Amino acid sequence: MRLIQEFAAALQRFLEKKEVEDRSEAIRDLYRQYLDDYELYHISTMDEVMQSFTRYAEEQRIYRMEMLADLYYVEADLKSEPSRSQLLERALLLFSFIDRHSGTLSFERQRKINDIKKRLNNPNSTQLPTQ
Repeated sequence: MRLIQEFAAALQRFLEKKEVEDRSEAIRDLYRQYLDDYELYHISTMDEVMQSFTRYAEEQRIYRMEMLADLYYVEADLKSEPSRSQLLERALLLFSFIDRHSGTLSFERQRKINDIKKRLNNPNSTQLPTQ
């Protein structure tokens, strides 16, 4: 639980950064710190990404998947098409998987799923909704 709280705080600090260059490096740092190499999650297929979670203890897997989904979700705002849509699609796949398998109802996760679906249907929508 402490890891999740730490990740949420780090993600919030990331969102407060204004400079795109700072944000690009910060997002890479978040991948490295909480998951693994940034490149792994961007060049691998989603099957390979899902397989990568087997290295974590079973009770950590859903939490790690949600961290990755959140990273994809916020990183999409740093990218232009088609990378933006690809990241949103990856986030949607992960959030949907988590929603089906976590056994926990999350209104925040549902909000993100709905937002991603809207953004994918309207590629001109480029920003995360305000919270």
